[in-house]
Parts: sequence; C-alpha cells; structure tokens
Amino acid sequence: MALNADVSFTWLGHGTWKVRSAKGKEVLIDPWVMNNPVTPDKLKTVDKCDLMLITHGHFDHIHDAVEIARRTKPTIVCNHEISVWLTSKGLDNEKIIGGNQGGTIEADGIKATLVHAEHSCGITDNGGIVYGGQACGFVIEFENGFTVYFAGDTDVFGDMSVIAELDKFDVAFLPIGGFYTMGPERAAKAASLLGVKTVVPMHFGTFPILAGRPDQLQELVGNTVKVLDIKPGDTV
Repeated sequence: MALNADVSFTWLGHGTWKVRSAKGKEVLIDPWVMNNPVTPDKLKTVDKCDLMLITHGHFDHIHDAVEIARRTKPTIVCNHEISVWLTSKGLDNEKIIGGNQGGTIEADGIKATLVHAEHSCGITDNGGIVYGGQACGFVIEFENGFTVYFAGDTDVFGDMSVIAELDKFDVAFLPIGGFYTMGPERAAKAASLLGVKTVVPMHFGTFPILAGRPDQLQELVGNTVKVLDIKPGDTV
C-alpha cells in the first residue's frame, strides 16, 4: 500500500526507516542498521544517505549513526545535546543541525519539525550514560508537501492533538510494542488524538518483550483507521 506515490518508506526493523523522498533523497531515520537483529541482510549496508534524522539517543536508535555518517556524510538533524555528542565523535560539525522541540529545520528541501515525545534519552558511551537531552518526534514534510508524523519512542500524551492541529497529516508512524513505549491500547488513543487515517506501526517484535502487534491495534481502532501490517524489509 503506497502512502504517497512519490515517497517510499522501507522498514529496517524496530524504529529504523529508510526513506526515498519525493525528489529522490535518501533519508535514514533512527539508524540502527548493521547491529539491528531484525534488519534483513540485504538492507544492512547503507551506501548512500543524504539526510539522517535522530529522535533520541538510545542505542537501538543511534547505535550505527556515527559509522554510517562517516561513510555517507549526510546532513544530520537531531536535538542539541545529541549534536554535541556526534561532533565529539569527529563528525563534521557543519553537517550536524541540533535543534529542539518546536523548531523546524529544512535540509535538502525536507522540513523536519521536532515535537514532544514522552521518553528518556540517555546515550550509552564508554560503559556509562551520557545526557542526551530530551527525546523527540518529528513532523516531516517532503518536497512535494506530503507530511507524516513520526512519533519516535513515546507514550501517548494529550498534546498529540495539538501537533495534529498545527501540522496537517493523515499518516502517523507509531510505536506499538509496549514495555519501553506505548502498546496497542495506548497507541489506539494516540491515533484518535491525532485524527489520522493511516497508522504505520513500529518498535514491535524485535524482542519478545515488545509484544504488541498490528492486528491488535487494528481491532482497537476499528474501520476508521488503516493499520499497516508490516514486517522488516517491507516498503510502504
């Protein structure tokens, strides 16, 4: 099922997505690729990346960012604290844009607005935890105007309705696994607050503890919302 004919999203598993933008830019969201146990082998090599978006600093969203960025030299959009950490790893500071919640950053013709998420954000580094600022989600507007809400890791929160009011979109990428994020029941409430027509589920099935499934969410939202039933490697 195509969400938009000019933009495609390939699920690499967990919270990681490889996106082809409306004008052919390669976008990588939350890069956990080579070390991601559910990423298909054919997708474990990233040869091209124009833009990298990072929602927060947990290992399962940022673990492979530095290696991929050194090889492909993308523009990176993240929060301020993560931008400082990435710079400390020797990446090109001029290619890293560190913003904060409420800010809109345009890169390669794609607009990314950092929005609230209910989650923590410590970066595992040298056996300890480095402060990673606040976790965020993104509202992403592609070059042709197609816009999606990418929640990142989060629980449901009431101001999802404000995000939907300020930025018009029909598609939401929502975590549904539970335990570390919201599960299907709370994701159903999120879909209601957002008023979207399509939910693309993520952050489920990687480990047994992430037990939420798309069919559970579909049953809860009924016929008002289409929940895509996806597996790692699928393109929508």
